[in-house]
Amino acid sequence: MQSFFKLIFKLVFFLASIIASAQDISGTWKGELSVQGMELPIVFNISQSDNGYTTTLDSPKQGAYDMPTDQTTFEENKLTITYGQIGMEYTATFSDGAFKGTFSQAGQSFPLDLKKGEKEEKEVKKAKPQEPKKPYPYASEEVNFTNKSADNIKFSGTLTLPTNVKNPPVVILITGSGPQNRDEELLGHKPFLVLADHLTRQGIAVLRYDDRGTAKSEGDFSSATSFDFASDVEAAMEYLQTRSDVVDINKIGLVGHSEGGLIAPIVAARNNKVAFCVLLAGPGVDGKEVLLTQGKRAAELEGYPASDIAISQEVSAKVFDICANHNGEESNKQMKELMESLKTRMTSPKAKEELTDVAINRQIKMFTSPWMQAFLGYDPQTSLKKVNCPVLAVNGEKDFQVLPKLNLDGIKKGLQHNKDVTIKEFKDLNHLFQTSKTGALSEYSEIEETFAPVALNFVSEWINTRF
Repeated sequence: MQSFFKLIFKLVFFLASIIASAQDISGTWKGELSVQGMELPIVFNISQSDNGYTTTLDSPKQGAYDMPTDQTTFEENKLTITYGQIGMEYTATFSDGAFKGTFSQAGQSFPLDLKKGEKEEKEVKKAKPQEPKKPYPYASEEVNFTNKSADNIKFSGTLTLPTNVKNPPVVILITGSGPQNRDEELLGHKPFLVLADHLTRQGIAVLRYDDRGTAKSEGDFSSATSFDFASDVEAAMEYLQTRSDVVDINKIGLVGHSEGGLIAPIVAARNNKVAFCVLLAGPGVDGKEVLLTQGKRAAELEGYPASDIAISQEVSAKVFDICANHNGEESNKQMKELMESLKTRMTSPKAKEELTDVAINRQIKMFTSPWMQAFLGYDPQTSLKKVNCPVLAVNGEKDFQVLPKLNLDGIKKGLQHNKDVTIKEFKDLNHLFQTSKTGALSEYSEIEETFAPVALNFVSEWINTRF
C-alpha cells in the first residue's frame, strides 16, 4: 500500500511539474516598432481558452483598438500571430519573460520585442483641425452597392451631396495601397474625410467607400490585386448610374490617391463613362521602378550609408525581376539566396539587425503575393495612353513614396496625346499632401494638417472649371 501511495505521489508531482512549466502567455504585451525614425507602439492582448489562444491588436498612436486577429499559435516557445485583413504577421520566441521577434506587413519586416504590461485604455484622440464637425452643410447618405463581377461582394460607403446644387458632378475616391476604410484613415489622419468635405462644400458630390474586406465592406482583401480593385471602382460607377435623381451621371469622375492613382487610369482606359480623372501622387512608371526609388529615398531619410543603399538597390532589382516572372520554388530559392547575401555585404549594424531569417522569409512571402506580382508586372503607360478624358495629376515635392518628378514626367509622357492634361507639383508637400519638412514617414502622424488647403483648392477649382 505504501508503494502505491508513493506512485500516486510521484504521478501527481510529475503532472504538477508539467503544468507549472507550461508558459502562460495570456495578458497584454507591448512593444514599439521603429519605422523611418518614428516610434509606433504596438499592443497584443492575448487570451487563452479551451480552443487555444485568441489575440486583439491595438495601435494607440493610430487610434486603433481591439482589432481581432485571425490566428494565434504558441508552441515550443514560438509565438505566431496573423491578421490577414491588414497583411500582418508577428513571429517571436519567448525567453526570460519576454518575446523577441519580427513584425511583418505589406512586404516590410521590423524587429519587435514585447514585454508584459497593463491593458491599454482607449485614448480618445483629438480630431485633427481639418476634420469636419456635424452638422454638415450638405447631405450625407450611407449607401451600399454590389460588385456583380466579383462574387457579388457588398460594399458600404458614404455619398455626400451639396445643397442647392441640382445634379452636381460626382467623384469616386479610390484609396492607396493596403486595406483602407472610406476615410483612408491612417496615423491619426482621415485624408478622404477632409477631401470629401472640401469637394462637397464646393458643389461636387463625393462617393467614398470601405475597401473590400475592410470595415463594413465584404470580400477578401489579401488575395486581391489592383485589377480587382479596379472592378470595385466600376461597381461604384454602376451604382452612381442609378442615382440620376441626385447627381449628373454624365459627370462621374475618379480621384485616386497613390495606388488609387494607378487604378483610376485602368478604369478610365476601358470605360468611356469616366468624365475625368484626378491622380493624387499616382505612379507614372512601372511597379519595379516605384519600389526601387521609394526604397532608396526611404533609406536615405533613415540615414543608411550610401554603400548599403547601393547594395540593397542592386539586390532588390534582381529580386523584383524574379518575382515578376515567378515560377515556383526555384524562384523562391533564388530570391532567398539573393537576400541572404545582404547579411555579409551590408555593413551597417541596423541593416544586419533587420536581416533575420524570419524577416527574409516574410519578405519572400510578400513578394510572391498576387498583389505584388501584379504591381511589379504592370506599366501604367499601358492605360495612360488610352485615357482620353481630362486628367489632373498632382504630387508633393517631398513625396518619398512616389517620387514627384519621375512619376509626373511618366504620367505626362503617357498622356501626351490627351488634349486636356494638367500637371502640378506642390512645394513642401509630402505623399499625403501635408506641409512637411522632410517628407519622411515619421512626420505623417506628428503633422496636425491632414491635407494642405492649397492642394484641396487646386483640385476643386480644376474640376469646377470643367464641370
